[in-house]
Amino acid sequence: MAVSKTPTPAALGFRMPAEWEPQAAVWLSWPHNRRTWPGHFRPIPAKFAALVAAISRFEPVRLNLARPRQARARVLLNRAKADLRQVTFYDHPTNDAWCRDHGPIFVKHDGTGEVAVTDWGHNAWGGKYPPYDLDNAIPAKIARALGLRRMVVDRILEGGSIDVNGAGALLTTESCLLNPNRNPALSRAGIEQMLRDHLGVRQILWLGDGIAGDDTDGHVDDLSRFYRVDGIVTAVERNQRDRNYAALRENRERLGSLRTPAGGKFQIIELPMPRACYCEGQRLPASYANFLVINGAVLLPVFGQPRRDAAAAEILAHCFPGRVVLPIDCRDLVWGLGTVHCLSQQQPA
Repeated sequence: MAVSKTPTPAALGFRMPAEWEPQAAVWLSWPHNRRTWPGHFRPIPAKFAALVAAISRFEPVRLNLARPRQARARVLLNRAKADLRQVTFYDHPTNDAWCRDHGPIFVKHDGTGEVAVTDWGHNAWGGKYPPYDLDNAIPAKIARALGLRRMVVDRILEGGSIDVNGAGALLTTESCLLNPNRNPALSRAGIEQMLRDHLGVRQILWLGDGIAGDDTDGHVDDLSRFYRVDGIVTAVERNQRDRNYAALRENRERLGSLRTPAGGKFQIIELPMPRACYCEGQRLPASYANFLVINGAVLLPVFGQPRRDAAAAEILAHCFPGRVVLPIDCRDLVWGLGTVHCLSQQQPA
């Protein structure tokens, strides 16, 4: 007897839109876990409120936060001058703040305009930071709150490990997606098919290793990002003595050999790395590539390095004409081993 299989999102006509496509909102999970910023948590809620305020100038913000914590968050948002008309709280308890990875990955049907949730398993980057049960439940809660179709995928995938151009291409890294702490039963070909089936992509573009200090095993959103269908902006390190030099050079070489579905070269724009950032002797994963594109703006993580911060802003302004580049001071946030993109997840319009 034939076994019926549930159609995949791709088979149903869904795809993951590019980040620069119109958005309905940005989802964030309010920070409360002091172990994420050990010994340095005090400034984090106010810094996060400033991030919410910046986004609220351009589009709605939807916040996962257990109800007992919401009153204090509202006080901080008022101080940060957030547009509270644009901010909605959802009584969704979380373990941690990294909504890019525990939040849903939204897909869209171009024919009907329907937006749906793909709900992947979340295991806190290979089981590194238990517990993560509350985070793993967030996609289902968001789908229920918004009344969206939910498509469950019995595999591990974090939003920060992939980047798409909305036209069939997906960037990722071998160091993360091929790591046995995610989907050990899947081969490289199996992972590629998983991405095609559930995100509506056709072409998987592989980079190698991530940057120093990145506890995610090498998320691509610290390395290389699409800025248009045939364009990629990629982090480069000029200092040959820096720990990131070899990995970023190899990734830059790989990008030069990649081809678009039409057979042409991708337009590659180089983005400098900030000078190495440390806290208590620990190298932190500071990268300008961890920017967030929203309606009308690009939020750029900056690290108190005026020349390099300004150079990165100028490059992204060239990549995203018509959008304001807003610097977000991430010197405190990056002690949690992530910045602007890691904290956020966009919901397509």
